[in-house]
Amino acid sequence: MAMSVGKEEGEDVPMSDINTTPLVDVMLVLLIIFLIAIPVVVETVPITLPKVAYEPTETKPENVSLTVRGGPGGACEVYWGMTPVNSEELLDRAVKKLEDQIAAVGGAENITEENMPEAHIRGDINTPYKCVGGAVFTMQRAGFARVGFISEPPPGLAAERL
Repeated sequence: MAMSVGKEEGEDVPMSDINTTPLVDVMLVLLIIFLIAIPVVVETVPITLPKVAYEPTETKPENVSLTVRGGPGGACEVYWGMTPVNSEELLDRAVKKLEDQIAAVGGAENITEENMPEAHIRGDINTPYKCVGGAVFTMQRAGFARVGFISEPPPGLAAERL
């Protein structure tokens, strides 16, 4: 690069050229900074996310459908089908449901995975965790081995009917 110092043929002439050396220096420094910083930003930690498959719910007559939501003042509202129940009624109904199912299949020795009732809990997104956790705990305390959650797939991923 050539650089003008401002004197030509002994006369003082004002310099009309822009000194680009500091600009080039700044650009080179920024280029080096970006070359070092971009791989650090792009690098991610490898994690294994769960594979989510939306399967249609198999509704059997012996399954229990619960709806849980938060009520006024932080209270929990639990519905067995369409009937509101409190925790004592929920426990009593769940125990009675299991006893009826055991009697229907001819005793506890005849209970299998296929005829064991399941509890399906549907909870609103704004439902406090204590409400959902309380319903799960009550159903497990009653003897339900399988407690699951009903959810909706994200928009645009509608399940195909077979």
